[in-house]
Amino acid sequence: MNDLFLFQVASLALLAIGLVGLTLRRSFIAILISVELLLNGAGLSIVAASKLTGADDVLGQLSALLIMGLAAAEATLVLAIILVVLRRFGHVDSTKTTLLRG
Repeated sequence: MNDLFLFQVASLALLAIGLVGLTLRRSFIAILISVELLLNGAGLSIVAASKLTGADDVLGQLSALLIMGLAAAEATLVLAIILVVLRRFGHVDSTKTTLLRG
């Protein structure tokens, strides 16, 4: 089997697990983990495609670094929001949190 196909299947599995977790989970922390899985699947797909095809390796690695930076920034913002919700409401259940006015 082709190596690129195996990497693409693995990245598709990460994307699918992240999407299922994003739609089924109710906790903000579980939603954050699901979004991280989605971004890791996208990064794996880009790096594998750039490494195993005729594309430039540096461009694939820079794209993966951009995705990693985006994931880190997103995680920081979401964790700050989770802390505010936890202090205000006492839980991190997304279905019970309906009012976010100050």
